[in-house]
Amino acid sequence: MKLARAIHFDESDRNVFHNPARTGEWCISGGFEFSNWTEADLIGKARQAFANGWLGLETFGRVTFVAVTQVEPNEVAALTAALAQHFVDLYGAPSIAEASGVAQNEIAHMADLCEDHDANTLITVARELTEAGVREAYRTIEAQAAGIDQFAIHGSLDD
Repeated sequence: MKLARAIHFDESDRNVFHNPARTGEWCISGGFEFSNWTEADLIGKARQAFANGWLGLETFGRVTFVAVTQVEPNEVAALTAALAQHFVDLYGAPSIAEASGVAQNEIAHMADLCEDHDANTLITVARELTEAGVREAYRTIEAQAAGIDQFAIHGSLDD
């Protein structure tokens, strides 16, 4: 089975998200967080999280890019338990047992997104509010096509 991990090419996620995900943590779309949002909610860093943030399953922070990789069954079980607990703690799910099915579905959705892609394929998400709710679109960048010259690197050797 494949899932995706948070990846950073620069420090921008630290500046654009209230709570940035940690590099290497497993991620899912996390679009459920925005299910009751309106245009009025789309301001500042919250807008950025809505527009293109994946949800990390350890920090529950956001990240712009994820990379496809293999995941072990025991990791999936731990991720599912953590997400179910998150649903209880933050969203008021009545129990871990009831939240577990939803958590499994969220992780299965991410696995489906990753399934047909090679390891290290990058995926981005773009969201928009529609009359029917939140619409998500995904873009992939194959590993061999992601040359270092495609990413801006800022800094100085004098620092």
